[in-house]
Amino acid sequence: MKAGLDTPIGPFWIEADEAAIRSAGWGVAPGPAGHPVLEQAIEELRAYFARELTVFSVPVAHGRTGLQAEVMAVMSAIPFGETRTYGAIAAEVGASAQAVGQACGANSVPVIIPCHRVLGASGLGGFSAPGGIETKVALLRHEGAASLLI
Repeated sequence: MKAGLDTPIGPFWIEADEAAIRSAGWGVAPGPAGHPVLEQAIEELRAYFARELTVFSVPVAHGRTGLQAEVMAVMSAIPFGETRTYGAIAAEVGASAQAVGQACGANSVPVIIPCHRVLGASGLGGFSAPGGIETKVALLRHEGAASLLI
């Protein structure tokens, strides 16, 4: 099942099974599909972009295992408006910063799992969404983390 919504940074789609969000990203998708998980995700995303929600509660099953699953869990725990570096996450999960960057790039549920909150040690790092770094900066500004940007 797939649904979508318009956001301040462009159209966003969400895909789910009966129990959880499986993937999401930027691009046009049909409107709400009438499924409870999709409706919850859309409502939470609308609230997030209205600055009325700082923690997502919609169930997510990103399908990652091993290091990627660990990095997804750490990213999910970064509070709204805060950031972490690839190196700090690497130290936490016992991996290289490069491996953490690759796991961030493999995030199949952006915004809900906030990979935009992960920065390089001396700059923004990368961002694989359409618009790249500009989209990452827009999300960080939305969350009030712009003062942290270099």
